Amino acid sequence: MHRVTIKLLLIMLSSVHVQAQMWQQNDLIFNPSGVPSLPFSQPRFADLDDDQDMDMILGNINGPPLYFENTGSVTSPHFQPGDDLFDSVQELDCEIGVCSDLDADGDLDFISGGYTGLQFYENTGTSMAAMFEKVDGFFDGLSLDPNPVPHFADMDNDGDVDMVIGLSESGAINYYQNFGNPETAIFLGGTEESWFDVGLYAYPWFSDMDADGDSDLFVGRDGYGFYYYQNVGNSEAWTWNNASSQFAGLGGSTYWNSPCLVDLTGDGKQDLVHGTASGPLRYYRNTGSLTTASWSEVTSLFGGVIDVGGASNPVFIDFDHDGDFDMLSGSQMGDIKYYENTGNVSGPAWSANHSRFSSIDHSIYSAVTAGDLDGDGDYDLVVGDLSGNLYYHQNTGTSFGFVTSEFTGINVGGWSSPRLYDIDSDNDLDLCVGREDGQISYYENTGTATSAAWTENASYFSGIDVGSNAVVALGDVNNDAYLDMVIGDLFSEVQFFTRVGGVWEEVFDDEWTSDLDLGQNVTPAFVNLIGGTNIDLVVGNYDGTLQYYENLIMSSVEDGNLLPNVSSLQPAYPNPFNPAVTIHYELNNTMHTTLTIYDLKGVWIKTLWNKTQVFGTHELEWTGLNGQGLQVDSGVYLVVLKADGIRQTQKITYLK
Repeated sequence: MHRVTIKLLLIMLSSVHVQAQMWQQNDLIFNPSGVPSLPFSQPRFADLDDDQDMDMILGNINGPPLYFENTGSVTSPHFQPGDDLFDSVQELDCEIGVCSDLDADGDLDFISGGYTGLQFYENTGTSMAAMFEKVDGFFDGLSLDPNPVPHFADMDNDGDVDMVIGLSESGAINYYQNFGNPETAIFLGGTEESWFDVGLYAYPWFSDMDADGDSDLFVGRDGYGFYYYQNVGNSEAWTWNNASSQFAGLGGSTYWNSPCLVDLTGDGKQDLVHGTASGPLRYYRNTGSLTTASWSEVTSLFGGVIDVGGASNPVFIDFDHDGDFDMLSGSQMGDIKYYENTGNVSGPAWSANHSRFSSIDHSIYSAVTAGDLDGDGDYDLVVGDLSGNLYYHQNTGTSFGFVTSEFTGINVGGWSSPRLYDIDSDNDLDLCVGREDGQISYYENTGTATSAAWTENASYFSGIDVGSNAVVALGDVNNDAYLDMVIGDLFSEVQFFTRVGGVWEEVFDDEWTSDLDLGQNVTPAFVNLIGGTNIDLVVGNYDGTLQYYENLIMSSVEDGNLLPNVSSLQPAYPNPFNPAVTIHYELNNTMHTTLTIYDLKGVWIKTLWNKTQVFGTHELEWTGLNGQGLQVDSGVYLVVLKADGIRQTQKITYLK
């Protein structure tokens, strides 16, 4: 993962308040287990802190392995990020790694397989506090292709550990006897025995699965399912029986299944954890006996992570009209993913319901946005993809009909990523489209809220170019009443702009910065999923996962009893809003105050306050209900503050 800094603006709201903004990552929003989904995940387990429970090493193709400490117990595991034990492991050395004590000093060493072949990292720390130092040349005598997959067991019962290697391109499984001793392992080239061939990318694992005192062999591969070779002989004379049927039905919906067998419940039976090409880990508890396994999937330990399978591109809207934000996302394969928020406005919970959109699939690398384009109260879809075209799918209530005439003649040249906003505040939705060339196209809706007509406005985003694969998100991030914009790109970066005086200006403010770990093809979106009043940042990426960054507004009050210089209406936020907007205003004396909502025609909607208030800062919340308690329509509304002779007005936008 690359490191990138997003430049943020320091806003001086008055002589009393100083506000600044920075981002704080919150992984639990899209990953409640805390264990990430990494492409081509390779979970392995070892007790690296000598507390008698199994910790996890998570290999992947993004970088060095990650260490997750088991902070639970032998019988009830819980994994959370631990110390950076593998910071000394070079990225090209390790796509996968296992632990074994190859020098008989009582602690676990680390053996990695990666592009550079097989590497040995000696534990120069202790059994409770590991430190890994590379030993050059340890496996130089072996002739291995890139990305070998090792595992170790004392196969010949001579007191030292022997090695099995899964090969990548050939899919072969080779066995190497240890010709050294417990203190000094020696593996010699040319002595290997070729045992099996499972096709491509063999992932072997030794385990005494049937509890008969010898090691059996379990293998994943580039393909569905698993191979299991049961040793029906003994540790001196191996006899292999293909008993793969014992794992029938497992790994059938995923591929590049990289497995390990480990007792995570303290009952003496081997459970199954395996990685996948797309990233999410799968966990099956052995609910059978010591000799005959029976498998039951457990989703609570590693489950809940949102991963669309590649090229996530999220947008948020209250699709089911229940008062909280649901999520739509494009994907690498071109289908549309839908996650219903079954939680609430301050605590999301996600339930996948992709089948509702299964009929929409135009080309790969899809992007989607939603809005009511025909004025019937439900959400229609605009879809982009790698071709640069735009597709309109009208929501009929039971399906999404493809209206071929809506965007006739519009093509942005490649990788179209559409977003709908009421840019010109005329109560209909306009269209912003990120492009493969790093620029943004703007199509103003010159029709109506019920019948759109699209007219390109080439000047609105003129001069903005982020290089490649632009994806745009708009909103008032820093609550200064100016529209802000974040643009993602191909290169693991985001750029931040604010619009002042009708012109977009990139923000360069080094006083307030925040490092964000962003993947390739950054696809930002603004939303608040945790309550409060700020709009937060969600980022999709090429891997298919999502990251949530809380927008922190920090305030410093020099003297809470000071009067504001003047009575004034401050920026409301979030704006646009759903389900609620907070309206702020300051009074420089005790006075009679009214705060009223009107529509753009001047029709009274609701009075939020009409009485005397003391000096100071005040805030009121409006949930979009009119004076009769009915929900208003989506659109732009006016907030009018009257206080002893002053009158100030502000526009706010309600989005259903």
